[in-house]
Amino acid sequence: MDQPKIERLLRLMKMLTANVEYSVDDLAERLNMSRRTIYRYIDTFRDAGFVIKKSGDCIRLDKESPHFKDISQLVHFTEEEAVILRRAIESIDDTNLLKQNLKRKLYSVYDNHTLADTVVRGRNAGNVHTLIDAIQNKYCVVLQGYKSSHSARDRKVEPFAFTTNYVNVWCLDREDGKCKIFKVARIDNVEATAEPWLYEAQHEQGFMDIFRTIATSQERIHAKVKLGRLSHNLLLEEYPLSERFITPCKESSDSWLLETDVANLHGIGRFVAGLLDDIQIIDSPELEEHLNDYLRRYAISREPEN
Repeated sequence: MDQPKIERLLRLMKMLTANVEYSVDDLAERLNMSRRTIYRYIDTFRDAGFVIKKSGDCIRLDKESPHFKDISQLVHFTEEEAVILRRAIESIDDTNLLKQNLKRKLYSVYDNHTLADTVVRGRNAGNVHTLIDAIQNKYCVVLQGYKSSHSARDRKVEPFAFTTNYVNVWCLDREDGKCKIFKVARIDNVEATAEPWLYEAQHEQGFMDIFRTIATSQERIHAKVKLGRLSHNLLLEEYPLSERFITPCKESSDSWLLETDVANLHGIGRFVAGLLDDIQIIDSPELEEHLNDYLRRYAISREPEN
């Protein structure tokens, strides 16, 4: 088998074993292959002894397949980690022969748009791994002692997806049938149950913007700001996924435009407020109003008492 074909098979295997489910059309689009090629490669996996699972239009490799060792357990990248690693590779001098090999190995297997498993350590590790198993095997769990802003109580849920670095988990709350985000750090313990999912068709992730704020509704807020060199560099360092929404300004080599949709104004507002002398708001009245209100409240709270 030629090397390009091996690389395509590895990329397909990676996507078929990720926490995100894909249809054949999704796989064909993301991997730049034809549907016929995808089906042929899936037949190759089946002939090699892998068990192929279908859920509606989605296809995945069963991790209980004979002789199967999940390649996602060998190296773990989140989307942000892959972006940072790519930058580190790009910073290597072009004359270094290792640079192209590193790029080829990273890009041939890891898709920056695919969330990969992350090795989780510390007090949340056990809970995260129980949630991973529940997602993969489609069963309910009880989030014991979950601490919301109002109370601490048990919540029976159907977990189905994580956000970056397993900070939050998307679940369908069996109490009211709504999809919600739960912070992993607020869970005392995750108790596995033998109860399968009942509402998989209703599982739907919300929108998370580049500032890692999550939408509680379908509404999006469009924001456009002009960045100076300092704010541009800090934005890329703190929020690597912002890179795809930044373009250089034509009139200046020291300024850039950030244009993106945000879930709410809190994340971008905090960033802009800390760099007011290096950021200009453009055609974003909601952001401008939010920032003016924020600064007004901050000024009042800082007024000395008589």
